[in-house]
Amino acid sequence: MPRTVMVRNLIAVAAVTLISVGLSGCDYWPPALQTQIEQLRSELQSATMEKAQLQNQLASVAKVKDELQVQVSDLTKANQDKSIMIASLQNGLAAAQGRLAKSAKVASPKASAVTSPVKVTQKAPAKKKAPAKATTKR
Repeated sequence: MPRTVMVRNLIAVAAVTLISVGLSGCDYWPPALQTQIEQLRSELQSATMEKAQLQNQLASVAKVKDELQVQVSDLTKANQDKSIMIASLQNGLAAAQGRLAKSAKVASPKASAVTSPVKVTQKAPAKKKAPAKATTKR
């Protein structure tokens, strides 16, 4: 029995030692592990900077997209307004052409009955005078 008590005490001391070392932490880091940790920290820092740059670029692209979307909507509205104006002008032109055709039909029978011969005369082209030169003596 004394042996079993001794084994139990040894196990208890080992357990307490392991627990105390585990809770206190270990300050020893192997150099290869330290190098790897520093490399990972450096990569994390550069990835964080790239992420910030990409977020800034995304924000600026989104702003440009919004501005262009506003321009597209303005141009679409202007296009619709111009289409309405063109349709109105085409309707007005068609109505004017219709009135012109009607007035031409009405005027052509009257005009043919009342036509009078018109004499066309040609004038001879006038000769141009050369400008007089003014000479002054002093």
